[in-house]
Amino acid sequence: MTTSSPERDVRSPRSSSTPGWFVTEAERQRGALTTLLGDLVHAPSLSTDEGDVVAQLEHAMEELGYDEVRVDPLGSVIGRIGDGPIRVVYDSHVDTVAVGSRAEWARDPFEPTILPDAGGGVLHGRGASDDKAGIAAMVHGGALYRRLAFDPRITLYVVGSVQEEACDGLALEHVLTAELPRPDLVVLGEATRCQVFRGNRGRIEALIRVSGSSCHASAPERGRNPVYALAPVVEEVQALDGRLGVGPFLGRGSIALTKIECETPGLNSVPATATLYLDRRLTEGESPEAALEALRSLPSVQAAGATVELLQYEATSYTGTPVAQDKRFATWVTPADHPGVLAGLETGEQALGQHLELGHWVFSTNGVASMGKLGIPTIGFGPGDEVHAHSAHDQCPLDDLVTAAAWYAAFPGVFASVLARGEGDRGAAEVAPGAARESVVAPGGNGGVGSVVAAGGGGGSGSLGAEVTSAG
Repeated sequence: MTTSSPERDVRSPRSSSTPGWFVTEAERQRGALTTLLGDLVHAPSLSTDEGDVVAQLEHAMEELGYDEVRVDPLGSVIGRIGDGPIRVVYDSHVDTVAVGSRAEWARDPFEPTILPDAGGGVLHGRGASDDKAGIAAMVHGGALYRRLAFDPRITLYVVGSVQEEACDGLALEHVLTAELPRPDLVVLGEATRCQVFRGNRGRIEALIRVSGSSCHASAPERGRNPVYALAPVVEEVQALDGRLGVGPFLGRGSIALTKIECETPGLNSVPATATLYLDRRLTEGESPEAALEALRSLPSVQAAGATVELLQYEATSYTGTPVAQDKRFATWVTPADHPGVLAGLETGEQALGQHLELGHWVFSTNGVASMGKLGIPTIGFGPGDEVHAHSAHDQCPLDDLVTAAAWYAAFPGVFASVLARGEGDRGAAEVAPGAARESVVAPGGNGGVGSVVAAGGGGGSGSLGAEVTSAG
């Protein structure tokens, strides 16, 4: 952990609110932004193996003069700027999915390449859009805020969270319940095309398993092949996708079959079990429990005597801390008239000279924990477009990096001003039914950090965690 107090250049409200002023200042950091993003892309960081990128981000925050920098027991990096009563958390995850087939990639996914595809160029490489551009822009945007527009009313935390790709929200939930005081707002750096997003569908990961009886494949009649019983289940799952409801803001729910496997003694044997895995996306009004019951009620599932189970996530962080959680992630929407949303739009006008649009993600984010479970108002603003996430065309326009850094630098002061004016509705968040779930940091590792991180709260540690508010 480091603590420092370099001088701050607090500009006048008139100069710092002039449209384009923040962009001009951020443009001066284009080279540093591009270098940091390139370095992050160059370092592979699968879930539970993020140590190298966390070390880079920790060093960058220290060099940029953050007041305090530390790494939590799960491995997320946390930087603090200021010590005001209004608490804002910027979060971008630092892990990525795997490369997949190298044949799909036109170039090495870990050798960042800048192509003149648009404007100031586009950086290609694994994680560029999801979500390393977000954390690069947040780190530098936080430093610009500190140097140029510091507001004593604000405490700003910049978090590079781990394991999001494997278990959405797990690491950020730990930060919010065990490491930091409860914030007034969370801002996610997931790709939004530099617009303001305010929600995403929830989801569950589940399996349907059919048991059979294995035997030698030369006499299949001696056994019972579970794969055949699974075949009509596949058809009914496909049909179910077309019958799912449509939410007023987040759109329709969906279900996708993502994997099929069987347990067999060998290729010359009838399998003993057959299992399919499902990703079920939940829109407004849908709950995890109802989605599981709908699967159990499918005629083919009942006819096959199949079991339907919610999947569990178990892993060990690169720091050595074991974690576990069921794979149930809450639907969430922050109301359009919440002060955080209003401040996000106003920041676009004041800092960028742009009229921003409101939207939502198609994919899932750490907001399933911050807003969906804990009820902490959450919005998103990030560089890049989510359509490139998890693809062999993973990329981020460098102009977006500059725009995002400018927005991140301006937002804290604008948010504080919106709150001071009493604008917006700070009432209850829109959280889907059945949102509550438990997250567990298993006993052992890192000096016995082994508390249950759940809606009931958690224990703080270190100077960044002097106060922890229960999130019931």
